[in-house]
Amino acid sequence: MSTLNWQKSSFSGNAANCVHIAAADDGTIKIHESDDPATIVTTTPEKLRAFILGVKAGEFDHFATTPASVPDTA
Repeated sequence: MSTLNWQKSSFSGNAANCVHIAAADDGTIKIHESDDPATIVTTTPEKLRAFILGVKAGEFDHFATTPASVPDTA
Protein backbone atom coordinates (compact mmCIF):
# COMPACT_ATOMS: atom_id res chain seq x y z
CA MET A 1 0.00 0.00 0.00
CA SER A 2 1.38 3.38 -0.94
CA THR A 3 1.51 6.34 1.40
CA LEU A 4 -1.76 8.26 1.49
CA ASN A 5 -1.71 11.95 0.63
CA TRP A 6 -3.99 13.30 3.39
CA GLN A 7 -5.67 16.62 2.66
CA LYS A 8 -7.80 18.93 4.77
CA SER A 9 -10.14 21.73 3.84
CA SER A 10 -8.58 25.15 3.37
CA PHE A 11 -11.42 26.41 5.60
CA SER A 12 -9.78 24.60 8.52
CA GLY A 13 -6.80 26.93 8.56
CA ASN A 14 -4.55 26.02 11.48
CA ALA A 15 -7.37 24.47 13.54
CA ALA A 16 -6.48 21.32 15.44
CA ASN A 17 -9.76 19.42 15.01
CA CYS A 18 -9.92 18.67 11.30
CA VAL A 19 -11.20 15.91 9.06
CA HIS A 20 -8.64 14.68 6.55
CA ILE A 21 -9.41 12.83 3.33
CA ALA A 22 -7.23 10.80 0.95
CA ALA A 23 -7.73 8.83 -2.25
CA ALA A 24 -6.27 5.32 -2.03
CA ASP A 25 -4.71 3.39 -4.90
CA ASP A 26 -7.61 0.91 -4.86
CA GLY A 27 -10.13 3.65 -5.73
CA THR A 28 -11.54 4.02 -2.23
CA ILE A 29 -11.65 7.17 -0.14
CA LYS A 30 -10.08 7.22 3.33
CA ILE A 31 -11.25 9.65 6.02
CA HIS A 32 -9.89 10.33 9.49
CA GLU A 33 -10.00 13.02 12.16
CA SER A 34 -6.79 14.75 13.18
CA ASP A 35 -7.47 13.94 16.86
CA ASP A 36 -7.56 10.18 16.10
CA PRO A 37 -5.60 9.52 12.91
CA ALA A 38 -5.35 5.77 13.56
CA THR A 39 -9.12 5.39 13.11
CA ILE A 40 -9.76 5.45 9.38
CA VAL A 41 -13.15 5.21 7.67
CA THR A 42 -13.16 3.77 4.15
CA THR A 43 -15.83 4.58 1.58
CA THR A 44 -16.30 4.90 -2.16
CA PRO A 45 -16.35 8.13 -4.14
CA GLU A 46 -20.03 7.52 -4.95
CA LYS A 47 -21.05 7.07 -1.31
CA LEU A 48 -19.02 10.10 -0.21
CA ARG A 49 -20.69 12.18 -2.92
CA ALA A 50 -24.14 11.04 -1.77
CA PHE A 51 -23.25 11.89 1.84
CA ILE A 52 -21.99 15.37 0.94
CA LEU A 53 -25.10 16.06 -1.15
CA GLY A 54 -27.24 14.92 1.80
CA VAL A 55 -25.41 17.24 4.18
CA LYS A 56 -25.86 20.16 1.79
CA ALA A 57 -29.56 19.33 1.43
CA GLY A 58 -30.05 19.32 5.22
CA GLU A 59 -30.90 15.61 5.47
CA PHE A 60 -28.94 15.27 8.71
CA ASP A 61 -29.90 18.55 10.39
CA HIS A 62 -32.16 16.72 12.84
CA PHE A 63 -29.06 15.19 14.46
CA ALA A 64 -28.01 18.67 15.58
CA THR A 65 -31.17 19.37 17.57
CA THR A 66 -30.81 19.44 21.33
CA PRO A 67 -32.91 17.05 23.44
CA ALA A 68 -34.80 20.02 24.93
CA SER A 69 -35.97 21.10 21.47
CA VAL A 70 -37.15 17.67 20.38
CA PRO A 71 -40.92 17.39 20.73
CA ASP A 72 -42.22 14.73 23.10
CA THR A 73 -44.11 12.18 21.01
CA ALA A 74 -44.93 9.76 23.83
